[in-house]
Amino acid sequence: MLRDKLNDALKEAMRARDMASVGAIRLILAKLKEVDIAARTEASREGVPDDRILSMLQGMIKQRNESVVLYEKGNRPELAEKEKAEIAVIERFLPRQMDEAAMETAVRDAIAAAGAKTIKDMGGVMAALKAKYAGQMDFAKASATVRKVLAG
Repeated sequence: MLRDKLNDALKEAMRARDMASVGAIRLILAKLKEVDIAARTEASREGVPDDRILSMLQGMIKQRNESVVLYEKGNRPELAEKEKAEIAVIERFLPRQMDEAAMETAVRDAIAAAGAKTIKDMGGVMAALKAKYAGQMDFAKASATVRKVLAG
């Protein structure tokens, strides 16, 4: 389970006195706790599943990439480097990302499985991709590929 992997990584980083990793992992765990609290209901007090954790991690990376761009525009390279270091730590917990060719193959397979013919069918294709490849592909790029394939 990804949650256990995060806690174990925090302990290892603390033992190794790797303060950069400790800080980044603590940020991940704090965000995870926030997501868990938001997802609570009266019936269920359990934490979010791994696929939600993966999408949360991808969101954290996206946010940090945006910060890097802003810091570089603002001539703050030290802050940009700190964000890049956090990205490297977060990426350790994500599955390996698909390359362009593998993503296009997955998109074509999902379109065939869903029987999609037009852009109106795109929602079903994207839902299937998200269910099967959570954390493994950039869904913004996948969306563009689905549009391209469906448009013909």
